[in-house]
Amino acid sequence: MAEKRNSNTENTKFHIFSSAYFRSVVERAQYVNDGKKEIAFIGRSNVGKSSLINSLCSRRGLAMVSRDPGKTRTINYFAIQSRSMDKEGTGHRQDWYLVDLPGYGFARTSQKSKDSWSSFIAEYIKFSPGLVLLCLLIDLRHPGLPIDAKAYEWLQGLGLPIQIVCTKSDKLGTQEKQKNLREVKRLFSGSGHPVAYSAISHNGRDDLLHIIEQYVCGDES
Repeated sequence: MAEKRNSNTENTKFHIFSSAYFRSVVERAQYVNDGKKEIAFIGRSNVGKSSLINSLCSRRGLAMVSRDPGKTRTINYFAIQSRSMDKEGTGHRQDWYLVDLPGYGFARTSQKSKDSWSSFIAEYIKFSPGLVLLCLLIDLRHPGLPIDAKAYEWLQGLGLPIQIVCTKSDKLGTQEKQKNLREVKRLFSGSGHPVAYSAISHNGRDDLLHIIEQYVCGDES
């Protein structure tokens, strides 16, 4: 949808201006299939996924932070409206979904539950018609966890673009942050440039939104 806007008073960068919970699903028959694009977020339990989603959408409490990590077993859709401005000064509105996938790797999860999780997520990734990008969240304080490397390798095999997002960057000093980012680049070399993100200060939000813009607005004329 295109709209002419005054660039002096409106934010000219790609930004999210509306977000709302839409639906939770537990099986393929419930997937949303209305032609809108989907950006999915996945990561280890306790990686800070809900906090990042709330920060990205500038809406506290949109994604609820679980008091019992590893127990969420639903795929949660959030209806997003964003806006961008083209070179001619014409504003474009986009309607898409941010998808919150269940976390992996919680210590008290049984092997049976882990296998069930893998099948559940793999089915969504393979058969969700609107999915265009997976954002894999990595705790920047712990860039070399084997479980994250295993998840990355598994997700790569499913054939979708992957963007690494490093959470909790505010917990590190400048030197350690840069050192760990270099390690992330080395370990996850096939996924482009990682984004360091702080859900507290919102550092990294513009970088992540710029990447999302390329997938959400890629077919706009």
